[in-house]
Amino acid sequence: MSHPALTYTLGDRQVARLGYGAMQLAGPGVFGPPKDEARALQVLRDAVAAGVNHIDTSDFYGPHITNQLIKKALHPYADDLVIVTKVGARRDDKGGWLPAFTPEALTQAVEDNLRNLGLDVMEVVNLRSMLDVHGPKEGSLEPQVEAMIKLKERGLVRHIGLSNVTAKQVADAQAMTPIACVQNLYNLANRQDEALLDQLAAQGIPYVPFFPLGGFSPLQSDQLSEVANELNATPLQVALAWLLQRSPNILLIPGTSSPEHLKQNLASSEVKLTPEIVQRLDSIAQP
Repeated sequence: MSHPALTYTLGDRQVARLGYGAMQLAGPGVFGPPKDEARALQVLRDAVAAGVNHIDTSDFYGPHITNQLIKKALHPYADDLVIVTKVGARRDDKGGWLPAFTPEALTQAVEDNLRNLGLDVMEVVNLRSMLDVHGPKEGSLEPQVEAMIKLKERGLVRHIGLSNVTAKQVADAQAMTPIACVQNLYNLANRQDEALLDQLAAQGIPYVPFFPLGGFSPLQSDQLSEVANELNATPLQVALAWLLQRSPNILLIPGTSSPEHLKQNLASSEVKLTPEIVQRLDSIAQP
């Protein structure tokens, strides 16, 4: 995975474009502990052993569970490992997702992440907009970005990213501080961010798509299944391969709690898509 086409700069670090998302290590609904802690720890160790050096997490997964698992599995961390977290939400006692979007809540969240991960400084922290839980919504993020800048000045955060945001919110934040990455919903079917993705690529800024196969409601597509069968690959491998070829600034963070699925996900970099296959996959996009 050290092939140059499969690495990209995140903040000021080179990372493999195939990373790992820790969300699925928590229990059902990203809440509570995993059914099998030993397996969760194994997945994390296998990922790093396979060359993954970009792990995406958050203290609101569990809550606290995935960060505690990462620390248990991998601490002390390898020098090249970049752990990225996100702040802006919290969980209620039933697992619901609530905004935690005041400057005080964001500061508390960064401190919680540092403690649970056993770190002195977070390499990258994504500010997740919670103006709408379900997707990007226009509105000012100025107080929240200011709070993140203060955390950077205190030395707790090296780089600031954004998540669940609009192109205007990215531009507004960039007028205040450098933005290291953007993490939004983007996959074969959901391509509302095409223009933003290309704009970030031109600036050398990573775009990190979440839910590469649709997330909680997996993408069902005959076209995708047909291509996967032809290539002797899984639909998820094809979806990940499509994202890798879409733009060099895309960093992938597919999540799994299974060592077997982890191997399959990482093998997606070997799936070769011809221009004709790309064209067929492009037709899946929802209008």
